[in-house]
Amino acid sequence: MICPKCKSNGTRVLDSRETDGNRAVRRRRECEDCKHRFTTFERADSSKFLIVKKDGSRENYDREKLERGLWTACEKRKITEEQISKILNDLEEKWANSGKEVSSKTVGEDLMNALKGLDEVAYIRFASVYRQFKDIDSFKKELQKLSK
Repeated sequence: MICPKCKSNGTRVLDSRETDGNRAVRRRRECEDCKHRFTTFERADSSKFLIVKKDGSRENYDREKLERGLWTACEKRKITEEQISKILNDLEEKWANSGKEVSSKTVGEDLMNALKGLDEVAYIRFASVYRQFKDIDSFKKELQKLSK
C-alpha cells in the first residue's frame, strides 16, 4: 500500500477490523518512512455488473459515483456514513443478484426509495436532479406526492 502523504511503498498494518456488516475490512496503517497513519478499506468487488444508461450505453458500476451523489443530496442533513453504506450495500446485493446488467432507471428509483425512507429533504434533492425538474410546477407535484 502506498502512503498518501509521502508516496512511500513501505506501510504496515496496525489494526484490522470487519465493518459494514462483515462486508468489508477496515485496516489502520502506518507508513514506515514518515510515520503517517491512515485507514484503508477492502471490500469484495461489486462491479461485476453493468449499468445500462438511458441512451443504451453501458458503463461499469461505480460505487464511489453513487456515494458522491448520495452525499450531495444528504449535505447538511443528519445522516451517518453507516446509513449511506447500508443503503449501498443492500442495493448492490439486490442489483448484483438481478443479473449482469441493471438499468440506470432501476438504480435511480431504488436510490430515491431508499432516501425517501431515510430523509425527505435528501429525497427531494436527489429526485430534483434525477427527475430533472424543469420548472417549479414539477417540483410542487413531487412535494405533493411526498406529503400524501
